[in-house]
Amino acid sequence: MNALTQKRVYALRTCDSDLRSHGGFQWPDSGRCEAHDWKADANCGNGLHGLLNGEGGGSYLDWSPEAKWLVCDITEAHEAGLVVDLSGKIKFQYCEVVHCGDQLSATQFLSDAGITGAIVGAFLTAGYSGTATAGDRGTATAGDRGTATAGDWGTATAGDSGTATAGYSGTATAGDRGTATAGGWGTATAGDWGTATAGEWGTATAGDWGTVQVKWWDGKRYRIATGYVGEGGIKANTPYRVVDDKLVEAGK
Repeated sequence: MNALTQKRVYALRTCDSDLRSHGGFQWPDSGRCEAHDWKADANCGNGLHGLLNGEGGGSYLDWSPEAKWLVCDITEAHEAGLVVDLSGKIKFQYCEVVHCGDQLSATQFLSDAGITGAIVGAFLTAGYSGTATAGDRGTATAGDRGTATAGDWGTATAGDSGTATAGYSGTATAGDRGTATAGGWGTATAGDWGTATAGEWGTATAGDWGTVQVKWWDGKRYRIATGYVGEGGIKANTPYRVVDDKLVEAGK
């Protein structure tokens, strides 16, 4: 994990508008916070919880507009061995709350602090030939020939010749000659000469001379329905999905 190479180690978490977590625990908007019922076991509870350096499962966060997003410095607890991995999140005995704000300000704080992993909910932008990676529900944007990757429900956008990849229910968009890949129920869009690939129940759209691909299950194995813009009735800039083993326009 990134924690081993960062000078400071952080946890990202959310609370309700009154800074209360599940179960009614009251968090401060700054300063030291400690779990007095701490147990160093691999079970949820008996500790403070968050995502290590902002990476992990987005389902552990509160995505409501009124939620407060906290960044906690857990360096001291980490060095003392008082951080436990719970698969997708962590728990720790104590921390220093160093930021209290919203989704944008908290994820930006982590990015500014040098965290380079897939920060959940982050809005990340990379320039020409750059790489932007965001975690679940995040937004990653890269310039020409760049690479943008977002996790589940995220949005990944890459410029010409770039590669955009989004997870389950995500949206991936790439420019001319680019490659856009989205997971199940996702939306993949590529420009001219590009390739758009969507997972099961997803939709794929490509520009002139592009390729559209949609994954489907035949009852025994996954297959990929492939269409080439300009051939077999496949149109440019038109979303396609799979119906009865064939690509059809998504609006039909």
